[in-house]
Amino acid sequence: MRFSFVPRYHSVTEDIVIPATRTGQYGTFKCLGSQEVTVQDPCQAREVLGIVGDKWALLVVRTLKDGPKRFTELKRAVDGISQRMLTVTLRDLERDGLLTRTVREVMPPHVSYELTAMGRTLREATAPLLEWSIAHLPHIDAARSAYNNR
Repeated sequence: MRFSFVPRYHSVTEDIVIPATRTGQYGTFKCLGSQEVTVQDPCQAREVLGIVGDKWALLVVRTLKDGPKRFTELKRAVDGISQRMLTVTLRDLERDGLLTRTVREVMPPHVSYELTAMGRTLREATAPLLEWSIAHLPHIDAARSAYNNR
């Protein structure tokens, strides 16, 4: 849980992190010394974790790291994704401000997708996770086989 102090004198600011089990209250409260404490709901992080935890979203973001791509290029690059799932994922990423959809008025219409500045920061933040996944996949497969053979 994060507390943000609104000090009486603007020269004093501090963040205090308290485990969520300490209180279930969220909002702004008065404290000693006439300071206001704002408690932010830690569950708001679920929104971001929903994006990070979505395998298709991360794979699309990774695929767009080299610049804009058309729908068919993304479909070919993201192995195993259906057309419907790619459409839903692209719409969600656009809605969240992580990519932009550009339509060029030519025949046939040319639609491309590109990461926004925020999408690039997501790519940078999740790149180590994707690299770890690739590097450890053989070990995970071996552990699963050993577990299933018990």
